[in-house]
Formats: sequence, C-alpha cells, structure tokens
Amino acid sequence: MAQGLKKTPLYELHRELGAKLTEFAGYEMPVQYAMGILGEHQHTRKKAGLFDVSHMGQVILRGRSYQETAYALERAIPMDVLSLDVGRQRYGFLTNDNGGILDDLMFSNRGDHIFVVLNAACKDSDIVHLRTLLEPDISIEEIENRALIALQGPASEAVLGEFNSQIAAMKFMDIETLSIAGAECWISRSGYTGEDGFEISIPSSAAELVTRSILSKEEVEFIGLGARDSLRLEAGLCLYGHDIDEATTPVDASLTWAIQKARRAHGERAGGFMGSEVISQQLEEGTDKKRVGFLPQTRAPMREGVEIFATETSEKVIGKITSGGFGPTVGYPIAMGYIASEFANSEDDLFGELRGKRVPVKVAKIPFVPLNFKR
Repeated sequence: MAQGLKKTPLYELHRELGAKLTEFAGYEMPVQYAMGILGEHQHTRKKAGLFDVSHMGQVILRGRSYQETAYALERAIPMDVLSLDVGRQRYGFLTNDNGGILDDLMFSNRGDHIFVVLNAACKDSDIVHLRTLLEPDISIEEIENRALIALQGPASEAVLGEFNSQIAAMKFMDIETLSIAGAECWISRSGYTGEDGFEISIPSSAAELVTRSILSKEEVEFIGLGARDSLRLEAGLCLYGHDIDEATTPVDASLTWAIQKARRAHGERAGGFMGSEVISQQLEEGTDKKRVGFLPQTRAPMREGVEIFATETSEKVIGKITSGGFGPTVGYPIAMGYIASEFANSEDDLFGELRGKRVPVKVAKIPFVPLNFKR
C-alpha cells in the first residue's frame, strides 16, 4: 500500500475484521471483506450493509440566517435551496461557467446552517470553489472530527430503530439529530445503493463504538467499495469522475430532475448560478449526447471506455460506456454511459467494441433495479 494515504476513524476496525484495503481518493479504504463483493452486494439487497464513507467531505455553511446562506449557495448550484424545509435534504451539483459538473453533493437545512456532504476526491477543490463564491458573507467550516457511515438495505430501519425509536418516523431525505448507542448522530434517510437506508455522521471519538454496536446485529455486515460500486450501478446512480465530470452538463447526464422549477427559465429565481445560460439553453433545445443505460447482449461485461457504434461495420463512434460490470441482482451484465441523442431511444442493436470485436448492445432504461426508498 502506498505511503502517505489518509485513514478514516474506522481504519483499525477494518484491519481487525480482515478487510482487503485499497487506495481510493487518497484514503486507504476497504474494497471487500471475507464475504466477497458478490456476497456483500446480495447481503445489502436482502438485509443490511454497513459502509464506511468517512472519506467524504462534511461541511457547514453558515450566514446570519438560513435565508442568507440559501441565497448564497444558490449562486453555486442550480437547486432550490431557499424553499427547503428544516430537517430536509436534497441532491445537487456544483457547476462551472460552461454548465459542466464540478461535483455532485447532498445539502440539508439544519435550521441555522446548511450541512453539505461532498465527494472525497473533490472535497478540497470544492471547498476552495465555495470559499471563492461565498466568503466573507458565509462562513465555511470543514468538519474534521466526525466519521460518516451508511447503513443500507431493507433491514436498515429495523436495525437502527433498535437504537432509537424515532428512526421509523423518518422519510426519504429527512435529516435529524438523534442518539445512537449514546452518541449524538446526524442521521439522514438517504444513500447510494437504491435501497432504503441511512447515512450517519458520528463524532470521531464515538465512531468505533457506534459502528461495533450496529455490526453486532445479525442482519448487518460490513461492506466494501466493490459492492458499493455494483449497487450504485444497478441503481443507475452516477459516480463522479466517471459518469459525470466538468465536461458533462446536468442535461447531458439526464439529471435535470434535480433542477427545481424555481431555478429554471421563468422561475422565481431563474439562473444566477455558474453556467446557467448554457444549462437553460440545453433545457430548451436539448443536447448532443445523453446518459443512458446499456445492456450488453453477451455474458461478458462491457466496462468503462468501451466505444459504441451504430452498426457492426461503421467507423463513427456514437457513444461510450462510463460504468459497467456484472449486475449481481439482475444476473447479467449492465452498463451506463453516453450516446448521441438521436440514438437515446433506439430499440435497435448497437455495437460495443470489446477486445477487437463488435458485440451487440441495447439502450436500456435506468435504474436496472427498482429503487426502494421510503417516500
């Protein structure tokens, strides 16, 4: 393992439990445990999987009022922050001058401040970007003394409810401060697997105790990055740096559902964010490419970088896979990526270049598995 990698507060617990460790976003992280990626994936879909996501950025934005902070954040993201109710969370993304996505994130109204969770690989540059846009009116505090774990799967509510009876009342995208195993936790009902679940921010000093307590329940197993990736792919969720990046806009990425009416053309607070003119034009006129699902018509998975062609002999590349692999839940290879917009609804066979051969692939709707969020 490379020297100088950061470690989460749960690093020693991962080692104790026999995790296979790997580098991810500058951290030494568990990629799998003894159960293996396939077993961990299936366990999460059937029971409850616990993920260490402490490498992600936790940030507090604070102005003189929530309203002031919300108006300021709306300069950085094309989401309706102002109307978000206390105790509620939304998905969003930072944009650049060309409408490209700098990162995707979660933000929540915590009454007197906004709590933001950022991707690990982007958090340092995101914070610099937010400071440039929002300071000095808004203070930006990076929280470095808290761990973050995610409990995901159909048994998650029952498991966490054993520690606090208020869990059952939470709906998808609620966020509360609740006690778990004696520790004050910030808990959101959200996650990255397509299953019902919770993300739990814990004081670092209590992280191992809370994690061990949850792991003591027979329905729960520790899950690594390998299964996290296959779970999110089945759920049709983007991985930053692969499925979305600075060269893709929210319209390209089929993420326009995340841009509320208030921030669109003719909305109450239309525009005003970086890249708003590009995004507004694309919302009106469309874009050259679209993110779609792909179903390889073969048992061999098509992975990131596979180019897509209209026919078995055509030379023009019309698309590219950005994430792909075997879907353990569905039982066959799945992928997603970008295709020229004119082919986005095609029912014909297209062709992927796989090890020098053209293999049939079909455009598919995403997600590949039903999403089981508690609305």
